[in-house]
Amino acid sequence: MNPFNFRGKAITVIFFLSFLIWNEPLFSQSDLWQAGVARVDITPTDSLWLAGYAVRDHSVEGTLHKLWAKALAVEDENGKIGVLITTDLLGLPKSISDNIRTQCKKKYNLERSQIILSSSHTHSGPVLRESLYNVYPLTSDQIEKINSYSDQLEKQIIDLIGQVLENMIPSELFSNNGVVRFQVNRRNNDASELTEQTQLNGPNDYAVPVLEVRKTNGDLFATAFGYACHPTVLDSYRWSGDYPGFSQLSLEEKYPDITALFFQGCGADQNPLPRRSVSLAKQYGQELAVAVERVIEDESEPIQSVLITGYSEVELYFSSPPSKETLERISKDTTVVYYQKWAIQMLRKMKESQPIPTSYPYPVQIWKLGNQTIIALGGEVVIDYAIELKRIFGNDIFVMSYCNDVMGYIPSLRVLREGGYEGAEAQMVYDLPATWQADTEVRIISEVIKLAQEMGVEIPKSKLFQK
Repeated sequence: MNPFNFRGKAITVIFFLSFLIWNEPLFSQSDLWQAGVARVDITPTDSLWLAGYAVRDHSVEGTLHKLWAKALAVEDENGKIGVLITTDLLGLPKSISDNIRTQCKKKYNLERSQIILSSSHTHSGPVLRESLYNVYPLTSDQIEKINSYSDQLEKQIIDLIGQVLENMIPSELFSNNGVVRFQVNRRNNDASELTEQTQLNGPNDYAVPVLEVRKTNGDLFATAFGYACHPTVLDSYRWSGDYPGFSQLSLEEKYPDITALFFQGCGADQNPLPRRSVSLAKQYGQELAVAVERVIEDESEPIQSVLITGYSEVELYFSSPPSKETLERISKDTTVVYYQKWAIQMLRKMKESQPIPTSYPYPVQIWKLGNQTIIALGGEVVIDYAIELKRIFGNDIFVMSYCNDVMGYIPSLRVLREGGYEGAEAQMVYDLPATWQADTEVRIISEVIKLAQEMGVEIPKSKLFQK
């Protein structure tokens, strides 16, 4: 045997082993996830009413762009799965959300903590079963169509979850926050005087939370992003996702191989202003997309492949309902039809001795992906909650609302004291018996903290006692 050949082979082996020892792989095992995306077209084919505005007086006339339900599934290195569903809808009511999650437990063995059912809150999507019926003059034929669509929607989302679970690939996750500033606190700024104002008033949260999902070769194939602002640019009679819809379309045009998913933040008291034109909806959508693009193009640290999920429900209590005399007065006032309908229904319940609920089971959910905390709240949550939760948990957390159950507006103590639409009047829109009690904000924030502590989410003690 030629000693020089042996020596050459030995040097090659030593060099190769040295390379393995001293050079870390591009993707360490602790950063590797399984992830997948899927989507389904949920644009109604029937002539349904659009949800969100009481001033509309007839059903849909056409489609500006399609409505979608999209799914992002992630699985950590220990086999723990989480599924985020985003929808171009006003909000999923409890009955639909419960049906979907119950079926997912039976079919896929997914607990409620593992599924986030999110709605963008577009005001150009369809009315759903048992949701805001007082707002619209619905006939029995129209209600039948709504029920049929809602049944189909449930099945589509359940099947979508099954589809995404079957199509996951090795991936890396990244997260960061961008910023965009077209939201305006509608409680503190008069839209009609906006062009005359030199500064905006009221609390805001301009953060754009972004989750990136990349293949092991670095190619982006999904991004989930959010913003806290009502999708109320448009008030026409055409289906659309409003500015979030245009934002997703813009991102998918910029990155043709990705699926873009939008989730709504605590934007219950935030409006895109000015508004009321398709061009403005496109502009805000593009502004939001550019903010997401900036995060995507910047370098971020990968999220460690550990997923912890938690879910709980806390009882929120109602104040005492209005007196019979007050209800009778409202029932005779035709100024606001849905207030009148609400009062008539309340009087009928009193007359028939039907039980009037004194509380509501409110959903709170937390995901912890590595060091990235995601808090998902139900209802139409005002901006104060995002500000307070970020004070406690840090500015890098993601705060979502309109998740799992949209049962009404969720005001802070400040908004409850101030009253107005978000604090009082919206209760009638959602057919709730009364306003929330003053301890609502404390109950929700306390439940988030309790759930986070049970999950092992770190909370600086100094933050808990500042307020």
